[in-house]
Amino acid sequence: MNKKKIAVIVGSLRKESFHRKIANYIATIAPENLELEFVEVGGLPLFNEDLDGKNAPESWVNFRNKIKEMNGVILVSPEYNRSMPATIKNALDVGSRPYGSNVWDGMAGAVISGSLSGIGGFGANHHIRQSAVFLNIFMMQQPEAYIPTIQNIFDNAGNVKSEETKAVFQKFINAFEKWVEKVSR
Repeated sequence: MNKKKIAVIVGSLRKESFHRKIANYIATIAPENLELEFVEVGGLPLFNEDLDGKNAPESWVNFRNKIKEMNGVILVSPEYNRSMPATIKNALDVGSRPYGSNVWDGMAGAVISGSLSGIGGFGANHHIRQSAVFLNIFMMQQPEAYIPTIQNIFDNAGNVKSEETKAVFQKFINAFEKWVEKVSR
């Protein structure tokens, strides 16, 4: 079996992040042929073209090299002010430069968004998709993953409470496995 390497990028930096908990749960239920690896983005300096090229920050170089190794990416994102957090936008920008060296090109992708409200991070989800499509990340269309009232899906130990929610996550990662096999580089 040829394992597919999947980057997991979590847009929330909060220590007790609900999105990190979702990503951790997804990692435990992922099919065997997906090798999920968390790629941290909180320490990436904000993209500034003046810093790029031969003098690019080491963290950018390391991030780009790590993403080049991947067959796919799962972006797990909160919604901030009806859009994606700066951490994810910055990661997309850093990976897309310098011009002509887009590390995202041809990669399979998916997004899970969530919010405290009932709309499940709809704005963030679609803003991520918009940027990802431009970067030639082949984004999985179905099933979409909008997680409403995210604060209510975990028990005090951080476990997913509802069997229905577990089934949603299982359906998502199973579909992503098929998507990666179909479109990944």
